[in-house]
Amino acid sequence: MTNPIVKSFWDQATGSWQYVFHDPETMKGAIVDPVLDFDPLAGATSPDSAQQLLDYIRETGIELVWILDTHPHADHFSAAQWLKEQTGAPTAIGEKVIGVQKLWQGIYNLPSDFPVDGSQWDRLFADGESFMVGNVPVKVMFSPGHTLASITYVAGDAAFVHDTLMMPDSGSSRADFPGGSSDALYDSISAILALPEGTRVFVGHDYAPGREAKCEATVAEHRARNIHWKGAPSRAEYRSVRDARDATLPLPKLMLAVLQVNIRGGRLPEAEDNGRSYLKLPLNYFQSR
Repeated sequence: MTNPIVKSFWDQATGSWQYVFHDPETMKGAIVDPVLDFDPLAGATSPDSAQQLLDYIRETGIELVWILDTHPHADHFSAAQWLKEQTGAPTAIGEKVIGVQKLWQGIYNLPSDFPVDGSQWDRLFADGESFMVGNVPVKVMFSPGHTLASITYVAGDAAFVHDTLMMPDSGSSRADFPGGSSDALYDSISAILALPEGTRVFVGHDYAPGREAKCEATVAEHRARNIHWKGAPSRAEYRSVRDARDATLPLPKLMLAVLQVNIRGGRLPEAEDNGRSYLKLPLNYFQSR
């Protein structure tokens, strides 16, 4: 088995990690969870963050074969579509994204002809499905809890676990969004931390609590030091901690803006008759915290 070279890219504005991994033998590679920049005060998008990934790919000589989303993110726009336009590489996400689309179609009151079949991506992966990036085998693990559609990509000895785990000193990610479940998250973390202990775990976010932002720890390190997992908590113990923490958290600042883009695979809403796209907010749908 060939293990990938992983390059991480930090987006400070959203606390997000983006990744490029590639096979050093064939130089074929993939992007995971790219960020399209958004200024909510100006209502302006920009590809600056995604351009950094593209520059690295071109400078390194990587042949991009996949643009991979782990789930529709609630805190940043996906740059998957912009990167596809630049490179022609196909986009992919887990097949359960259809459930997220249907859920948010109702929340946003989108028209009945809004596609809720995942057709905004080129490929929908099923749980347990495998594919190759050069000589690097990649397995798809369904890992819901943070959202009902989240997946993990296990590429050789690297696991891209999106917003399931944080760094060990921050624990795990919230499970209180529509479609989320701390019960499902317990099972997902259990499965991820059952991978070989040397597996490199790459997280989707880090909010750097009093230290430099980090993105990587091994399965063994999470088992031993993750503040929500050390001591092998029971399901009830974990859910009690997770649910209590979630009850104190406000909604992500950009959630209501970005999800209407991310359920479209990173496309802006359809332009209106003046040629401009608009975002909409479901007023008073969510209670303030």
